[in-house]
Amino acid sequence: MPTVVLTAVVTALLAAGCGGRATTHHKPGTTHQEATGGSGTLLAAEDGAGHRLRQLPAAEAPAVRVEARPDTEGGWNIHLTVERFRFTPESVGGAAIPGRGHARLLVDGKDTARLYGPWHHVPAGAHTLTLRLHADDHTVWAVDGRPVETTLRLTPATSPTGTTSPSSPPSPTSVPGRTLTLTVTGTSVQPLPSRVELRKGERLTLRVTTDRADTLHVHGYDRELSLRPGEPGTLTLTVDRTGLFEVETHESGLVLTQLVVR
Repeated sequence: MPTVVLTAVVTALLAAGCGGRATTHHKPGTTHQEATGGSGTLLAAEDGAGHRLRQLPAAEAPAVRVEARPDTEGGWNIHLTVERFRFTPESVGGAAIPGRGHARLLVDGKDTARLYGPWHHVPAGAHTLTLRLHADDHTVWAVDGRPVETTLRLTPATSPTGTTSPSSPPSPTSVPGRTLTLTVTGTSVQPLPSRVELRKGERLTLRVTTDRADTLHVHGYDRELSLRPGEPGTLTLTVDRTGLFEVETHESGLVLTQLVVR
C-alpha cells in the first residue's frame, strides 16, 4: 500500500512540473541561451551587440512597427505597434517563449535602452532609430537569419508615420497649464498622494522637492528628472495621451500622485 501512495505522489509531481511555469535552470556546461533553444532555432549568428538570434518560421514570428510624434516639450515620443507579441517585464531572464519578451532601442546604431512597453521618449535631434524584438532570455527573435526589427530616421521634418513631410511639427497647445507642487520627506509625501484630473492637451508642471537624491519618473510618458536634496526640481510636459499615469520616485519607490487624463 505505501508503494502505491509513493507512486501517486511522484506521478503528481511530474505532472505539475510538465505543465508548470517555464524554468530558467539548465544543465552544467550550457549557457542559458543554449538551454532554452527549444523555442525556435538558436543560431550561431549574433545581432552585432552580442545577442544570439533565435529563429522562428515567418508565420509564427512577431512583427514590429514604429511611429514618432513630436513632443511639444522637446524630442520625440515613439510608439511601437507589435503583432504576435506582448511585453513581459515580469519574466525577463526566463525561458524564451514565442510571442513574449521586450524590445531594445538602438539610437544611431548604439544600444541605448530596453523597452518593456510600447512608448518611449527620445531626445531632440536627427537620429536613426532601430527597434529590435528580444525574447525573455535576451536572444533576438529572427526570421530567415535576420533580426525582427524596424528602423526609423528622425529629422526635423519627420511625420508621425515616419515619412518625410514639408510641414513643421505642431505648435504647443493653447490649453492652459497648471502647476503641482510636491514635497517628499523620508517616506512621507505632501500633499498626500491622490488623483489629479487633467484634460488631454493640458500643460502640467511638476515641482518636486525631496530630502535625498532621487529620480522623478512620469510613467506612460517616460519623462524623468534628477532630484537633488533640498533643491526644487521642475518637470513640464503636455499630457497628450488619455489614461491613468503614475508619478513616482525611483530610489525611494514612492508614488507621488496619479494623473488622470481624459
